[in-house]
Amino acid sequence: MWALLALLTDASGAVPPFLLTAITFAIGTIVGLVLRALSPKPAEPAAIPPVVWLVGIAGLFGYHFFYFTALRNAPAVEASLIAYLWPLFIVVGSALMPGERLAWHHIAGALLGLAGTALIVTKGGGLSFDPRYGFGYAMAFVCAFWWAGYSLLSRRFASVPTTIVTWFCLATSILSLLCHFAMEETTLPQTAGQWLAVLGLGLMPVGAAFYAWDYGVKRGNIQVLGAASYASPLLSTLVLIAAGFAEPSWNIAAACLLITAGAILAAKSMLFRPKPPEAP
Repeated sequence: MWALLALLTDASGAVPPFLLTAITFAIGTIVGLVLRALSPKPAEPAAIPPVVWLVGIAGLFGYHFFYFTALRNAPAVEASLIAYLWPLFIVVGSALMPGERLAWHHIAGALLGLAGTALIVTKGGGLSFDPRYGFGYAMAFVCAFWWAGYSLLSRRFASVPTTIVTWFCLATSILSLLCHFAMEETTLPQTAGQWLAVLGLGLMPVGAAFYAWDYGVKRGNIQVLGAASYASPLLSTLVLIAAGFAEPSWNIAAACLLITAGAILAAKSMLFRPKPPEAP
């Protein structure tokens, strides 16, 4: 779903970032309300600790706030590459989680994924980190650290149902709308196609994807999940190629190999787990 983000954002027209975030997270809230209606109701709903609300709302809104701030204050290529450090931060940070053990192949897999992402983001060209854009680079780094922190902290509250993300989306929508009024001029989608793209964003990459991510970080292998997340920019590029917005190249093929190899390496202990001895 996150791989559709670039395509649908491009198709949504000239809607400013915070307004687009406000609209799409409002749609994502509706996705959550539907999930809540379809989910079985617990006999006694457990009380949600206040820290969960703080982590969830700060995580979703903070990530987008720092990401847009980075793009406003630094070139998109360099800012995007720095922001894509978050899977690596998740893999390394998982060593601090109870019951988790970080191995060399987790880090190596994440680094291969980062290298593949660099080929995609830079299109095989060089990077130019200009000191003039230091604030933007710092915001991109905070963005990556913020999302990794949100993901790892969410795992510590695995007993909290994923439907809680509904209210995180609602709060993010309201806060983004306030940022829009403070910093942007209002420009709404102009055509039916643009409105459909906004709807698609709210239903999938800015909607259901966050519920799926919450479920994954709470119940999945966090190191493998982090390394495999580098597939997102690769799949996004392949989607853009399929839609005619980008051209295939050897850089993309090399990135595909690096990211796939990184994910397999990170998942080595799962994929090549020795068979248990047969019972006599």
